[in-house]
Parts: sequence; C-alpha cells; structure tokens
Amino acid sequence: MKKALILGVTGQDGSYLADILLEKGYEVHGLIRKSATGNTRNIDHIISDPEIFNVRFFLHRGDLADATSLYRIISAVKPVEIYNEADQDHVSWSYDMVGYSADITGAAVGRILEIIRQVNPGIRYFQPCTSNMFGVTTEKKQNEETPFNPQSPYACAKVMAFYLTRFYRQAYGIFASTAILYNHESPRRVPEYVTRKITQSAARISRGKENKIALGDLSACIDWGYAKEYMEAAWQILQLEKPDDFVIATGEAHSVMEWLNKAFATVNLKADDYLVTDAKLLRPGRTSTLTGDISKAKKAFGFNPKVKFDQLIKLMVEADLKNEK
Repeated sequence: MKKALILGVTGQDGSYLADILLEKGYEVHGLIRKSATGNTRNIDHIISDPEIFNVRFFLHRGDLADATSLYRIISAVKPVEIYNEADQDHVSWSYDMVGYSADITGAAVGRILEIIRQVNPGIRYFQPCTSNMFGVTTEKKQNEETPFNPQSPYACAKVMAFYLTRFYRQAYGIFASTAILYNHESPRRVPEYVTRKITQSAARISRGKENKIALGDLSACIDWGYAKEYMEAAWQILQLEKPDDFVIATGEAHSVMEWLNKAFATVNLKADDYLVTDAKLLRPGRTSTLTGDISKAKKAFGFNPKVKFDQLIKLMVEADLKNEK
C-alpha cells in the first residue's frame, strides 16, 4: 500500500486529495497544525469513519514553521509521495502579513525539500503554485514559459516556492514537480474567497437570512476551475515518468460580475437588488486577466477539465442551499 503525506490536509485542496488518494488505495497521512484542530469540517467525513480513520488515514501534529516537526513526521511516516497543500494562500491577507506569507508560502518549501533530501531523496514531491505569479503580463494566455511578474506578497512567495522546487529537482535529482494552478473553487472553499462568499450569500438571501452582499472589484476576469479536478491532476503529475512544471486551468476567463449574476440567477434572484459596493475590499495590486494554456498538461497526461464556469457555480450554490436547510 502506497503511503502519501498531505501537508494542509484540512483545507479545500488537501481534503480533496485525501479523498482521491484513499479511493486509489493509499494509506494517507495528514499534517494538522494547532490553529486547524477545531476546523476539520472538510475531513470530518473521514474522521467519523472507523474503517478508515487511524486505519488508512492518520493525522500528525506539526507546522510548516517548525522544521523539527516536519523532519519527525516525514521520518516516521516514510511516504512515497508528499503533497504540500499548506501555506498562507489568501492574497489580501498577504498584504498585512508579508513576513509570515514569505516564510510559510515560500521559505517553508525549502525546509520540506531539504528534509526530503536528507531523509529519502526518492520521495516524490508536489508543489502547488499560482497563476498570480504571472501578475501583469502581455500574453493573452500564459504557459509554463511565461515570465513571472507577481503583484502581491503571496504571489512573490509562490515564485520563491516554484524556484526552490525547480532547484532541488535540478541540483539533487529529486522528483519535485509544480503545478501553476489557476483559481480553483468548490463547496469546501471558505467564505473569505469571493466565489464562496457570493454563492453562500445567494443561498442565504434566497432563504431570507441575509438582505445584501458587499463586494469590491466586479470587473476582474478570472480563470476558475473545480478544485477536485485540479487535485486529481496533482496526483497524475506525480505518476509521470519525469518531474516537471505544468499549468492547470480551464482556458476560460469570466468576470466577478458574471459569477455574481449567475449565482443569483440560480436561485431566481437579481444580484443588483442586493449588491453593495465596498471600496475597502479593493486590493492594492491588480493582475492582468490571467487565462491558462493547458496544452502541456493535456499532452502529458490528458488533462481536460470537465467542470467549468456554469457547472461550478451551480454545484456550489446547490451545496450552499443544502447547507442552509
């Protein structure tokens, strides 16, 4: 039975990875930090299953800020694959926590890879990155060769993570791959993200539990995909013969306004009747419209996202309507 370690197992991406790997017959280990111990809702369905929890799914206490806990867990678990889904991944928070974002999102990747080099260089490592690394660009669609031009501390930290992964691959021969993931959403996304904020508000307003939604920039166009499909791609990347870097996206961009209108239309409401614009929600830096070119991933392992804009919104609104019952 193959063993995998997921750093950040309680988050959206980490929890989907846990589901996927368990379905594939893995023994799955997850790192959980102190601040996440009371927030396991994304993996509660696994924890509550006595045939899986502490049988094929195990949790370990640790933190990306603490190299000793990382060394202890990796040494004890002896995984064949490590997926690093733990970081400070919120763009707006990174403006207020520059040092923390740089350390946990960027420098921690070096700590993990150095431990892999010392403990077992044969471990396969997956590092998620972000389309935000491209920032402001003149290329209509971005691929693996598009120059980086980050516009936030979060994106800068991810650039560091990308190059640390590539360095350990080239310098030490470690199987270390990256995926430049464009925005990916799901019902497991926290409401701090605009997509979930919108679908949750649409559900609550339709139930009479709220009467308005406050948003910032509605003109931003974003390439949105389904998180579960992107985590399936993460697994496929680690099954390839050689490590590499891949863009994972849908190749389509839609505005926040489109997302808002579609979400409210799903519950037969007009978004304009409930919308309030709040300048405090605007970000200091803004990226170009970023749309991914997935040609390389499609050729390498047949990546072809099935859940796109309309289906994703419907999936999330219906999940939030169910939650509100």
